[in-house]
Amino acid sequence: LHEYQVIGRRLPSEQEPTPKLFRMRIFAPNEIVAKSRYWYFLSKLHKAKRANGEIVSVNEIFESDALKVKNFGIWLRYDSRSGTHNMYKEYRETTRAAAVETCYQDMAARHRARFSSVQIIRVATVKASDVRRPYIQQLIQPNLKFPLPHRVQRPATKAARSLLIAQRPSTFY
Repeated sequence: LHEYQVIGRRLPSEQEPTPKLFRMRIFAPNEIVAKSRYWYFLSKLHKAKRANGEIVSVNEIFESDALKVKNFGIWLRYDSRSGTHNMYKEYRETTRAAAVETCYQDMAARHRARFSSVQIIRVATVKASDVRRPYIQQLIQPNLKFPLPHRVQRPATKAARSLLIAQRPSTFY
């Protein structure tokens, strides 16, 4: 999934020679889907459609610090079998696009919501002190450790292994 900046407008007419530009940040797998989603959202927000409009530019947005893990808050709405719901979710990822991709996977797994029925409203980085969800708060602790219980020592080579050993392996360290 990539993040695109799509800028478009209505076609110039005699009543409106310089139409207002509309800019959106769209998450899509490619440019074609980004343009399609742009017109989908623009037709819902403003009285404009693809037949009497034009796209001025499409640019892919890249993350400046893509190697640092950040907390992302995502506001979304989705259509379920019973109705439309608003939602706020938090994820720990390196980029905005990766966080949104994880969100789509999560919505598909937990709520059976398809890509077309999920609309991302806003994505924002959240400071560690402002994180709301306990499943993200547990990962922010400074002295976080991942213990590795039940580790079985294996021989380095097949020749070093013995078929019968007198005692059970010690797996607790």
